[in-house]
Amino acid sequence: MFAFPSFSYAQSEKKHLKDGNEAYKKSDYVTAEKQFGKALEKNKDSYKGAFNLGDAYYKQGKYEEAANQFQLLTHRATSKDTLAKAFHNLGNSLLKSKKYQESVDAYKNALKNNPNDADTRYNLAYAQQYLKQQQEQQKKEQEKKDKEKKEDKDKNKDKDKKEKEEKEKEEKEKENKENKDKEKQEEQKNKISKEDAQRLLDALQNDEKNLQDKMKKIKAKGVKVEIEKDW
Repeated sequence: MFAFPSFSYAQSEKKHLKDGNEAYKKSDYVTAEKQFGKALEKNKDSYKGAFNLGDAYYKQGKYEEAANQFQLLTHRATSKDTLAKAFHNLGNSLLKSKKYQESVDAYKNALKNNPNDADTRYNLAYAQQYLKQQQEQQKKEQEKKDKEKKEDKDKNKDKDKKEKEEKEKEEKEKENKENKDKEKQEEQKNKISKEDAQRLLDALQNDEKNLQDKMKKIKAKGVKVEIEKDW
């Protein structure tokens, strides 16, 4: 009595899988994605539905969605063969996403489960080549960044040195100016103006004239000089 709904769901799942496969063959990957999705709605544990959905994602260039789908399938595979295929397709999706190291790891896991898979070996070599190029590019970019960083550091160092020298020069010039101003002030302080010097000279000349006049008067009057006798 309760077998009919289950049978109906199973038939519906198969129909969606069939329709999805037909659309996939016609390169109608959008329709294929929808049909495989509906198959999973009928049976969430459908391995074929999940695997084929991953393929439909991949064909549409939805590499991240495809990688997530195949990653989940690596934990659900029931045999080494299906596990190898899940890892192979995971490697393809990661390779398209330029995640070369993860892609290499996926292909290696595929070969662990199916060592004789020539396609996986070829793809592994291909991914390793891209990984090497990526690492070399990253190395060059890092070296360039380190070089630019060093140049900036040296530039800043030279700039700091120049600023320090300019500051010292300014301080020295300021100090020299202050010393000159101080000397000038001292000179101004000790300097006698022309008027003061003339007045001082006139005063000295008047004193000299007065002294001479007095000496002349004394000489005119005569001075009596007494001589001491030796008794």
